[in-house]
Amino acid sequence: MQPTDENLLAAYQKGDDDAFAQLVRRYEKELYHFLYRFLGQASLAEEAFQEAFLQVHLSIDRFELSRRFKPWLYTIAANKARDLLRSRSRKPTVQLTSNDDDNGSEADLWAHLMQDPTTPESIYSQKEQEAAVKMVIDKMPEHFREILLMAYFKQLSYKEMADILEIPLGTVKSRLHAAVKLFSQNYKDLESQSNR
Repeated sequence: MQPTDENLLAAYQKGDDDAFAQLVRRYEKELYHFLYRFLGQASLAEEAFQEAFLQVHLSIDRFELSRRFKPWLYTIAANKARDLLRSRSRKPTVQLTSNDDDNGSEADLWAHLMQDPTTPESIYSQKEQEAAVKMVIDKMPEHFREILLMAYFKQLSYKEMADILEIPLGTVKSRLHAAVKLFSQNYKDLESQSNR
């Protein structure tokens, strides 16, 4: 039976360096993909990933083992990503293609746009849709872009998003609703412009 994240943290607090290495390996793909989509650049995602785990290492003695590790890690990673964006004074871009099975389920439009092409005829259309979705998301305010990535790509629960973003549960729900509504409106506007 695999040890929980919290078991590994407890072992690391007692000096087991291999436990920390296991945690890094456990989140290597998942967290990197989240950061890559949020930052839009591999080098920035790698930097934020390393900074996040460095912060975990430096803060390990202050972590309360009664808490869950994943929301804490994502909080740190999201803060590191925001710091990188601010320090580089650049607008983030969102990487929408993925090799894992992250699909949305709450908004019909969003879910439809994220579906993989199933026939050769749909490949060209899918690429056009992905480019349009990327363009719309890139122009959204950071707090909306971030919550869409967490909800639809990482499929985090409302509670996990609230913990990571350090905002009340009600704010998560209203922000996600507003983000989906804004995305939907902007996407439809873009479609109508391209059909003229």
